[in-house]
Amino acid sequence: MKSILYVGMDVHTTNYTLSCYSIETDSDFAVVEMEPDYRNIITYLDRVKQNYGQDCQFQCGYEAGSLGYSLYHQLTNQGIECVILAPSTMPVNKRGVIKTDKRDAKKIGRCLAYHQYRAVHVPTQEDNAIKEYIRLRDDEQSTLKRIKQRILAYCTRYGESFSETRSYWTLKHLDWLKRLDFSDTVLQETFQEYLILYDQASEKVSRFDRRIEELAHTEVYEKRVRKLSCLIGIREHTAMATMVETGDFHRFPTAQHYAAYLGLVPGENSSGKHIQRKSITKAGNSHIRKLLIESAQCYSRGAIGVKSKTLTRRQEGNDPQVIAYADRANERLRRKFYTLMFRSTRNIAAAAVARELACFIWGLMTDNIA
Repeated sequence: MKSILYVGMDVHTTNYTLSCYSIETDSDFAVVEMEPDYRNIITYLDRVKQNYGQDCQFQCGYEAGSLGYSLYHQLTNQGIECVILAPSTMPVNKRGVIKTDKRDAKKIGRCLAYHQYRAVHVPTQEDNAIKEYIRLRDDEQSTLKRIKQRILAYCTRYGESFSETRSYWTLKHLDWLKRLDFSDTVLQETFQEYLILYDQASEKVSRFDRRIEELAHTEVYEKRVRKLSCLIGIREHTAMATMVETGDFHRFPTAQHYAAYLGLVPGENSSGKHIQRKSITKAGNSHIRKLLIESAQCYSRGAIGVKSKTLTRRQEGNDPQVIAYADRANERLRRKFYTLMFRSTRNIAAAAVARELACFIWGLMTDNIA
């Protein structure tokens, strides 16, 4: 019977540190530091196998970080078993404990051996490519947001204020900005450069959105996107991001597990009969969590049980069971949002609705819609 050696790898862009751990001898050995190249890892494993003295197989692992999935793919393509460990699920070092690369490699090896971790889901090549494109779009959206803030701050500094303060970045507001005339030539030139930056960033975001919409209508994603679009607050961008970031929804046994993966469940600090609930854990995929909380804000508008014409058009062509399930979800979530608004703050209501929205999304994607 083959022995299993667990190879902990503490990896950085500058160096790799590897350590083997054996459950049979409860010992760490062959701790080395090497240049950051996967071929060096293969050479290392061959030497360990030669010196170990008996037949063995390896299970390698490293913490999720800056290397992404590249090292994982390089090793698995060579037939080497490898996993990526989620750092938030591993044991935390006590305060005051010495931390080095070698100690971290040993720790990872022991976590592999005793399964004190959760593996990071590795997306398909297609999902990963679209995920990176969507994140590019979101980065540009953040840039656009900062440019808008700078333009408004610039106007405020020089005494220019738009009379309809609740209608920024509408056509009327943009027309007002273009007609502004500052007394100093350099000030006017600076302001015009700000407007050029705004136009460029706005055009980029629009172009990225059009491309994401095209990708959403490809054969691989179209049916699932149309399903998710039956829910209020979810269109192509949110639907695509949720699917490619999550990957296989069936890896979550229940809807509650999926909500926990997104960090939308409340934390708890209880002891004995004393039960103390905390705010949401925020552990897991922050990108989807942010999108769903934004989508949850849409449930604060409209009458309970009434569908808009836009939503009705989005639901066309879907299975009647899917539409009925989405309608029940929309009615429940809108009712919940209005109820919670009377008891607590808007942010708490949005987080609670986002948690249930995640559960309904899981139901749609796994066909648990009975």
